[in-house]
Amino acid sequence: MRNAEEIIRQLKAKGTAERAEHAQRYFKTGKGEYAEGDVFWGVVVPEQRQIATKYGKSLALEDVLSLLKHEVHEVRLTAIFIMVRLFERGDAATKTVVYNAYLNHTDYINNWDLVDSSAHKIVGAHLLHQNDASILYKLAESSLLWGQRIAIIATLAFIHMGELDHTYDLALKLIGHPHDLMHKAVGWMLREAGKKDLERLRTFLYAHSQNMPRTMLRYAIEKFPENERKHILHVVSKVHG
Repeated sequence: MRNAEEIIRQLKAKGTAERAEHAQRYFKTGKGEYAEGDVFWGVVVPEQRQIATKYGKSLALEDVLSLLKHEVHEVRLTAIFIMVRLFERGDAATKTVVYNAYLNHTDYINNWDLVDSSAHKIVGAHLLHQNDASILYKLAESSLLWGQRIAIIATLAFIHMGELDHTYDLALKLIGHPHDLMHKAVGWMLREAGKKDLERLRTFLYAHSQNMPRTMLRYAIEKFPENERKHILHVVSKVHG
């Protein structure tokens, strides 16, 4: 537990009030916003990674999870960095334990940066090895925004291996999601899928773009030729008036 306490002490010492104030605005911690009440010390990510590397090597998973439950955002993100390291350097049994611990603590993986730093590296990587992604569809149906984001971001592990079906299936499932954070996440994963097979993305978008939130579509077509991006957006604009 000593290293966990040292991680907290180091993080608190690295923070600044100015950066904390900026982070609270950036991560939408105000009343009614998606991260309402989240607390920041104002520690930059490179410093969090350094602390995770220095003190996380010999940290037991139980202690990492205690950090993940901490009220301060940077402590939770540092715990996520350590969990990713434990997973990537662990044997098969360790990977399974970390994966299960991750899914059992999604209530604390409660902002987009925590999800985006880990979902594909732990959940996606484990499911890819297990050749079973059924849990992603359950997560996508969760009432928890962050569970839904974990589901789509985890498919990045499959995309990297050229396996695109889950990304497109989940994109269809989530296409009508009301939250902007999911529009961005789905659009981003579609764009990544397009790097592997642009024609498949093009076919998908011409079939479904008129039903997509504009932010999702903009993210998805970011790498398209400019004239095609304008054409798609023009067509969608005409449909939606």
